[in-house]
Amino acid sequence: MPDPCAAAPQFSLDEEQVALAEATRAFADDIFAPNALAWDEAKHFPIVEMRKAAELGMGGIYVAENVGGSGLSRLAATLIFEALATGCPAVAAYMSIHNMVAWMIDAYGSDEQRQRWLPHLCDMEFCASYCLTEPSAGSDAAALKTRARRDGDHYVLSGQKLFISGAGVSGLYVVMARTGGEGANGISAFIVPGDAPGLAFGVNERKMGWNAQPTRAVNFEDVRVPETDRLGSEGAGFKIAMSALDGGRLNIAACSLGGAQAALEKSLRYVKERRAFGKRLDEFQALQFRLADMATELEASRTLLRRAAAALDRQEANATALCAMAKRFVTDSCFEIANQALQLHGGYGYLSEFGIEKIVRDLRVHQILEGTNEIMRLIVARSLLGR
Repeated sequence: MPDPCAAAPQFSLDEEQVALAEATRAFADDIFAPNALAWDEAKHFPIVEMRKAAELGMGGIYVAENVGGSGLSRLAATLIFEALATGCPAVAAYMSIHNMVAWMIDAYGSDEQRQRWLPHLCDMEFCASYCLTEPSAGSDAAALKTRARRDGDHYVLSGQKLFISGAGVSGLYVVMARTGGEGANGISAFIVPGDAPGLAFGVNERKMGWNAQPTRAVNFEDVRVPETDRLGSEGAGFKIAMSALDGGRLNIAACSLGGAQAALEKSLRYVKERRAFGKRLDEFQALQFRLADMATELEASRTLLRRAAAALDRQEANATALCAMAKRFVTDSCFEIANQALQLHGGYGYLSEFGIEKIVRDLRVHQILEGTNEIMRLIVARSLLGR
């Protein structure tokens, strides 16, 4: 009897996917990697370089082609973000957020909204920001307080969002605000242009990592938004926000994967060059075992991530749980890989010029954003228990 699985390999990439990953890695090696340390030190947001990535189709990876997107799969997106993150996890992570916002407009926007905004997002003429988190609503996002009050054919937004990547630079903000009563069903989503009157920004936050992208509070001081700029129906905003996060969690996990891959590669070069006690470091079995464990964790992370991405592409019933599993496992494992790489470098790993400590700093926040890893465990547990 023929094996039905033999015709479609499940654990390897096809030629086009391999070519996509290799081309993106070459771009990251040429454009991101040589500048990553300088961008981090100067807190520089590399819009010019991101637009170069957009010229290759990376500004709207899984946005429809008829509005300027690349029309690729979620699996393809994980390959792209992993490769970009080998050059700079912070910039790759911002691009993942930008792509998430573009997808929200493509998936839930009217034809007018799609035609108006997506060509500019796909070429990154406009950067985009996702505005959900608030000072008193992080993991408990359904408790958000930002209000959208109806006023004729407009809404008037008032409130504050916190920890917003790209804030102050982005040309577009997708904002979740309360149009109804308490809870998830009272939340709607809005498209707010970056130059809207009443929109104001806090200072660029001083952060442990992710210094190559700005992070600010976004303040809404009676910002008037036309009804035509509501995204989806009234009351659907929380559902829209959560559906976007399934893909966002895959993307941020892929960025962790790329950072950890770069850390492992740096470690392999270092142990072949560094000598101690009369031998190269790669001749010590204890360090060989550590490298083997790092490579194993990396490969396990990559396999789970691609499994979850394929499930989301196929809209499998357990896709949300798999995305949560992948986000938790990959970001935890890859942070530890980067931390072990720093340890292998000894004191040199603590110096910025070697690039390892930047990877550690950048990857740490991946365990917090797009839903903390504690929330990921909650999502998985609820799926298992039918709650």
